[in-house]
Amino acid sequence: MRLQPLLLAAGLAAAAALAAQPGLAQDRVSIGLQQEPTVLDPTADATASIDSMLAHNVYQSLVQVNEKGEIVPDLAASWEVSEDGLVYTFALVEGATFHDGAEFGSSDVKFTFDRAMAEDSTNPSKSIFKPIASVETPDASTVVITLSQPDAFFLFGLGEGDASIVDPASAETNATNPVGTGPYRFAGWTRGDRMTLEAVEGHREASPDMIRTVVYRFIPDAPAAVAALLAEEIDAFPGMPAPETLAQFEADPRFTVAVGSTEGEVILALNNSRPPFDDLKVRQAVAHAIDRQAIIDGAYYGYGTPIGSFFPPHNAAYVDLTGMYPHDPEKARALLAEAGKEGVEITLRLPHFAYAKRSGEILQGQLQAAGFEAKIENVEWGFWIGEVYKQKNYDATVIAHTSPNDLGNFARGPEYFYGYDDPAYTELWAKIRAASDPETLAELQGEAQRHLAENAVHGFLFQLPKLGVYKAGLSGYWASSPVLYAPLKDLRWN
Repeated sequence: MRLQPLLLAAGLAAAAALAAQPGLAQDRVSIGLQQEPTVLDPTADATASIDSMLAHNVYQSLVQVNEKGEIVPDLAASWEVSEDGLVYTFALVEGATFHDGAEFGSSDVKFTFDRAMAEDSTNPSKSIFKPIASVETPDASTVVITLSQPDAFFLFGLGEGDASIVDPASAETNATNPVGTGPYRFAGWTRGDRMTLEAVEGHREASPDMIRTVVYRFIPDAPAAVAALLAEEIDAFPGMPAPETLAQFEADPRFTVAVGSTEGEVILALNNSRPPFDDLKVRQAVAHAIDRQAIIDGAYYGYGTPIGSFFPPHNAAYVDLTGMYPHDPEKARALLAEAGKEGVEITLRLPHFAYAKRSGEILQGQLQAAGFEAKIENVEWGFWIGEVYKQKNYDATVIAHTSPNDLGNFARGPEYFYGYDDPAYTELWAKIRAASDPETLAELQGEAQRHLAENAVHGFLFQLPKLGVYKAGLSGYWASSPVLYAPLKDLRWN
């Protein structure tokens, strides 16, 4: 016991010496992520980690959303909106360049949007651009976008990674060599291990104390993530996959724990396009089988908020629908009997994320208690993207939808991986997008939440919290995530 003060003093002296060495602690940060993307182009793939690493770091958009959810300038210095909400005129920043030296201008915006709207576009959020009737470039520093109808989420959508502005000359190679206009440039990607970004000297958003090198380490396994933090191999894990360890990190003076919110609805996604989940009674049986609090306690150690529909509880328009289908295994069995599906076999194809695996294991028991024969198949992310997301080859899966304002997922038709096709809901979503005032918007969003809950489209589980563990002395990170990305330019070693 007498040795502890001496060890602490020695440790502090070593840390101070390390921080004083250029190119080490003050100039570099290593961030852990569970999810490694298959490509590095947010305009071509829906993987959330592309945005979290690259959007508004390497790539930029016309506007940005800050941690408060406010829309602020980015490549557009300012903008005006016509009284009828149809014409957006953007004045672009001056002097911005792409990392390959190409000058940024209005033609790049037009190219980006025309590409996203093209019939053969692979943009994962084409709905952002659907209201656009025309994109005009009266001069190199002005863009005029005219909509076919008002869109309540248009500006917000322009801040997402899917609307990142790309250079025509490098657009086709962004998947492996991303080129943007942001304060960080791509410096290397070792698949299965890490990706490195370097600060852009002289960038308009640069500052003298800006961290120069950012290394993202891909660590899909929760125990490995904990071990890497404790061994100080990494400095931060913004999406800590092991909530059971937070108390340990809170008690360790080397670390700071931040608990915030995300836009991520964790759901038991059901394939509505094929049996047995094309039957409302079977989906309702799932809804009655679920014990949300047991999942939150067992999979996330009490972190998380139960949800009864597809909407974040921190939003002012949230409607608490968790009581619509109370946990009732006997009611679930009765509904299965009515549908003639007693003992129906289903497979839960689970991606490798800790929240999905742990929730799935608890759900398996709950579904079996309600009369389903449920088995689990754990799959890698690439397989999940290919078979579940793209091919709809699944019965059920657990996934967190972390994009904001994504009620529109249910209006994407049978081609989307939900397999959900409901003209009434599609019409309702059109009204939501065209809502002209906050009160009407909130009322319609409440109607949409009730519609999805009544139709038991999925098993709605809980809102994913943001559980971050950071080295003490690191500041400038976002405790909550109103969007998928996490800007790096404000990170500092204090």
